[in-house]
Amino acid sequence: MQCGDSRDAISGTDHSKHLFSTIQLISLAMQSGLGPCTLSTLLKEFGTAKSVLAASTAELLSIHGVGEKTVKHVREANDLDQAGEVFRWCERHRINIIPQLSPSFPRSLSEMPDAPALLYVQGQLVSEDRLSVAVVGTRHATPYGITQAGRFSYGLAKAGITVVSGLARGIDAAAHRGALDAGGRTVAVLGSGLAKVYPGEHAALADELSRSGAVVSEYAPSCPPRCGQFPQRNRLIAGLTLGTLVVEAPDRSGALITARLAGELNRDVFALPGHINSRASRGCNQLIRDGAILVQSIEELIDELGPLSEEISTAEGYSIRNSSELSLNEIETCVLNAIQPTGNLIDQVIANTPYTAQQVLAVISVLEIRRLIRRLSGQYVSRI
Repeated sequence: MQCGDSRDAISGTDHSKHLFSTIQLISLAMQSGLGPCTLSTLLKEFGTAKSVLAASTAELLSIHGVGEKTVKHVREANDLDQAGEVFRWCERHRINIIPQLSPSFPRSLSEMPDAPALLYVQGQLVSEDRLSVAVVGTRHATPYGITQAGRFSYGLAKAGITVVSGLARGIDAAAHRGALDAGGRTVAVLGSGLAKVYPGEHAALADELSRSGAVVSEYAPSCPPRCGQFPQRNRLIAGLTLGTLVVEAPDRSGALITARLAGELNRDVFALPGHINSRASRGCNQLIRDGAILVQSIEELIDELGPLSEEISTAEGYSIRNSSELSLNEIETCVLNAIQPTGNLIDQVIANTPYTAQQVLAVISVLEIRRLIRRLSGQYVSRI
């Protein structure tokens, strides 16, 4: 189907107009001369891809940072043939295309100045994925690194935290497999298109995790892996998550780029300590020296994540306000959810739970020590 045919076929209804708008956005995003910062600026200024493409030269040049080369790339994006082929490929392979301005686009990414114009997603991104941690490290991992990546990812997934990584050999693959073994969610962010999974031997792993998570890319499906795209990929790994755990990394490693980007985004940076004579741990030890949080257990990591910027609802129907709530047992979770931010009488909390007064009072003391609740008076408590 040619571009002209596409225009005729998808015009006439709101749904069809939306599809055509998506094709226009794909075309803009495929222009190599339009970086994510520039395209994000244009979309926020003009509102839609259609408006960007329809803008006059004077209107485009009036935007700060836009020059003649940018205008040229915008004009080239009016040829929608290739973008139409991409759209149809995604339809055939059940790939979701999520525009930056869509309500489904991850909020944590939309706040970034260089947010991608769209995401190609195999599988599903869900609201619980806002509670996520990146687990990254070297491709040339030692047995120690592989073991620890799997252990931490397994524990995070068991606690209800989505594990995000880059599907690379070594630490990344161990992280994804650890989350899958726990029956949890994991998200892989690619430095290539979804039709060009890299490395190729991880295509089966990508397919497996897409069934209980998602494989994500900002690149068109047929885009091959290129060196410059992996640092770009790393910014999405850092941006999608509450914090980044570097398991094992030499002193020159892409994982350290992810850690730096996480720090710039005001996300937590965690590192596992390693043997001082191990080249694979030099980067982690340097991160700790420079202020990264040293962690040795899942519980330490979860507690360090602390209060969340916004309440997150879990699949079980609980509202999470602090990541340390994930490490609570069943009775602690039940008592905590019986306490409101506005405050409750302790007698009311006891009445609203199936436990004895003695059990509830003991749990209240534990929750107070963990700074999840506060006493307003001798008889009142409130959730923090």
